[in-house]
Amino acid sequence: MKKLIILALVLAIYQKWDVIDSYLNPPPDFAALHDGKAILYATSWCGYCQKARELMRRNGIAFHEYDLEKSQEGVRQYKALGGQGPVPLLLINGKVIKGYNEEKILDYSGS
Repeated sequence: MKKLIILALVLAIYQKWDVIDSYLNPPPDFAALHDGKAILYATSWCGYCQKARELMRRNGIAFHEYDLEKSQEGVRQYKALGGQGPVPLLLINGKVIKGYNEEKILDYSGS
């Protein structure tokens, strides 16, 4: 029975690790540099980046965008937020979203 409880606890932690990690290691406040807007780290050719842009525009979410192929500052921030590969990466109200996740984008933005 103890093993089952431990396994369930480990699984729950694994599934919610992004939430737990954001409390233990809060991301830098890069949004303060852009009047508190959400920040989108993206590329021009990425389909999921385009979907994120459209979703935020459609829902009135103000955002600043860094094109990672053109902005060294954007790359620096992206890496500081744990970006290591796939785009988009978003910083919304102090929370990091890796990849396109419509539910989290709307939830974190309050839309």
